[in-house]
Amino acid sequence: MNTAANPNQRPAERKFSSAAVEAELQRVAALITEPELRQLFINCYPNTLDTTVQYREIDGIPDSFVITGDIHALWLRDSAAQVWPYLPLVQQDAALGKMIAGLVRRHAQCILIDPYANAFNDGAAESEWQSDHTDMKPELHERKWELDSLCYAIRLAHGYWSASKDSAPFDPPFDPPFDEAWLAAMKLAVATMREQQRKTDRGPYRFTRTTAWQSDTLPCGGWGNPLKPVGLIASMFRPSDDACVYPFLVPSNFFAVASLRQLAQMVTALFNEAEFAAECTAFADEVAAALEQYAVVQHPKYGAIYAFEVDGYGNALMMDDANIPSLLALPYLDESLIGNDVYANTRRFVLSEDNPWFFKTAQFEGNGSPHTLAPMIWPMSIIMRALTSDDDAEIAKCLTMLQHSHAGTYFMHESFDVHNPANFTRSWFAWTNTLFGELIVHLANTRSHLLQGAAHA
Repeated sequence: MNTAANPNQRPAERKFSSAAVEAELQRVAALITEPELRQLFINCYPNTLDTTVQYREIDGIPDSFVITGDIHALWLRDSAAQVWPYLPLVQQDAALGKMIAGLVRRHAQCILIDPYANAFNDGAAESEWQSDHTDMKPELHERKWELDSLCYAIRLAHGYWSASKDSAPFDPPFDPPFDEAWLAAMKLAVATMREQQRKTDRGPYRFTRTTAWQSDTLPCGGWGNPLKPVGLIASMFRPSDDACVYPFLVPSNFFAVASLRQLAQMVTALFNEAEFAAECTAFADEVAAALEQYAVVQHPKYGAIYAFEVDGYGNALMMDDANIPSLLALPYLDESLIGNDVYANTRRFVLSEDNPWFFKTAQFEGNGSPHTLAPMIWPMSIIMRALTSDDDAEIAKCLTMLQHSHAGTYFMHESFDVHNPANFTRSWFAWTNTLFGELIVHLANTRSHLLQGAAHA
């Protein structure tokens, strides 16, 4: 068992407190009989609230800026994922609900500033990436076009609306003062996705960076590698912030399909925008059809599987990256893919050494990322494997690996060396911490027996 001088790593001074989260923490912790696993949960589940939330009210309107951890900037993706596990509690805690509503509003403001940016400052500020060769603005921390960023903003808005039944963050006509900032942001998001189908031209987005890292900049003058317009949406960067090899990132296009359908539901119910809702639905149908036609590859060992990236010309990149969206995470982001035969085949490929970014030893196995090089496993991939599994033995194996990978820190990390967990990246990565908490709460609600006994010691 790993031990630390003080396993309880929650800070004495916390950025944000929620009575409902604290109650849920105690409820679930009481179900975990293994002390080390219990302490991991106690530290990780509230980590986003403890360390990353900056909440305020401006003229009585909630505003939340949620940093990713050791980088003082808001990523649309990370911040949405960081607060996601708390959504089931918003009706029990008005303060928690207002904080998440404030983040929904902040996301809309960010998109209106620049729908192509992935990370934002809290207002105008300096950024280490200010010299990037793209249309940088003072409010931007980084301007990498990542399709999933817009999808995460939609997912959080839909999740909050579904959980809270609160319309306030969306500024509909029946919520004075009349201000449709959120709707305007969503229309801009959809228009940006349309631009990046690149049916008539390459669109306005270009990006290069003066760097020694190939994956930190785009080829072909900043436009990315060539593509054939087939209905898919180009994403120049992955959720890892690494440049795509082929411009159509398959997991992000699946995410876009789910997000567009969610957006159609919301604009119908909140704004009675039948025309925009129909546009979103038709767009989702178009991308879904293109995925079935261009993203499925016949593998000699696994049969029909989804490629990680394609270009519309018939070229495909066969791998998976630990960041979410990933091929492994597809049913986590879109429940309609549960039971999908092509996904099942893809999962077998992804969790095998035929995936070049899957690493395995006698003690640990999981997916890594070119972002952290080989042979670093991301705890996020192990967590996602458990969240998308219905096999007790597989889930228990994932729990054991997670429990033994924290290297005495009692937190999750971005990645760790498959041969030596003490060699890890990012000691403060709130997304993975909170995602681990999400897994444990999920198991407490569905398979509590896996949290009991000494199976993970």
